Amino acid sequence: MEYIKGFTFGWGAKRGDFNKKEAKESLKLMKERTASNYVIFALAASQETAFSTDVIYRGEHMVTDQELEEMIDYARSLDLKVMIKPTVNPSDGIWRAHINFFDIDVPCEPKWADWFRSYTDYQLHYAKIAAKKEAEMFIVGCEMVQTERREKEWRQLIREVRQAYNGLITYNTDKYQEGNVSWWDEVDVISSSGYYPLGDWDNQLDRIAKIIKPFNKPFFFAEAGCPSRTGSANIPNDWSLEGEVNVEEQAAFYRDMFEKTSKRDWVKGFGLWDWKAILYPEAEADLDTDYAVYGKPAERVIHDFYHAR
Repeated sequence: MEYIKGFTFGWGAKRGDFNKKEAKESLKLMKERTASNYVIFALAASQETAFSTDVIYRGEHMVTDQELEEMIDYARSLDLKVMIKPTVNPSDGIWRAHINFFDIDVPCEPKWADWFRSYTDYQLHYAKIAAKKEAEMFIVGCEMVQTERREKEWRQLIREVRQAYNGLITYNTDKYQEGNVSWWDEVDVISSSGYYPLGDWDNQLDRIAKIIKPFNKPFFFAEAGCPSRTGSANIPNDWSLEGEVNVEEQAAFYRDMFEKTSKRDWVKGFGLWDWKAILYPEAEADLDTDYAVYGKPAERVIHDFYHAR
C-alpha cells in the first residue's frame, strides 16, 4: 500500500457548507499547505443518546449527497485521492465510544440488532457514493469502542459494505484499543487513532506492532493530531483540556510523531485531524487552541514531512 499523506476534512460541516466558495478554497489550501495526497471526508451523523438505536444521517446537520459528490470531484481536480468516513456521535455530547446496549436482549430496552440495522443503513448509503465516485478507501467506523466486542455484527456489516463498494475497507479503532478488535481479518487495512503522548511513541509503536503482526495487513493512523495549547502534547486526545495557546507545543508533538513513526516501515501514513471546511483568518492562527494547523508552525512541520515522503 502506498504511503498515505492524508488530512481529515470537513468534520462538522452542515448542509450548504460544501457549496460555499470558502470550502473549496480551504481544500485547495489543505493540499498546497500540507502536501497531502489524500483527503478524508468525515461525515457527522447523530443519534439522540448513546443508548438510542436510530442513526440520523439525513437533515440539516449533514452536507447533502450532491455537495459531497461535487466536493469529491473538486478534490480529484486537485489530484487528491479520497476516503469516505461516515461517523456518528450522540447529540447529547457523549462521545461515540460509549454507544452501548445489553449483550442479552431485554424486553422494552434498546437492542444491538436495532442499532446495527440503522448503522448499517447509514454505512451502505455512503458506501454506494464511495463506489460511484471510486473512492480509494472506505472507513466503516471510528472509535466505536463499546461496539467492537460485537464481532458477528461487525463482520456482517463489512460484508454488506463489500457488496456495495469494492475498494479498500478499514475500521478506525481508538488509541490504545488496537488489541480490542478480534475481526481485523475482515478488513483490508488496519487503522487506529494516534493520539499518543509526546515521548511515548516508541512504547506505543512497539505495542501496536505486536498486535497487528499476526494479521499481515497494512496499517496507518486514520486519525492523529494535537491541539495547540499548553499541556495538550501530553494528552492529545483531550479536546476539552484547558490551557493557553501554545503553537510550539503542537509543532513539537508532530515532530516527535513523525520522527518515531518514520522509523517503522509498517506505518503507512496518516489521516491527520483536522482541516475545517471553513477556515479562520490566517492572521488569527495564534489565537486558536484547537487541532487545526492552518497558519501555525505545525503546518510547516507537516508539509516538510509529507513533501519528503
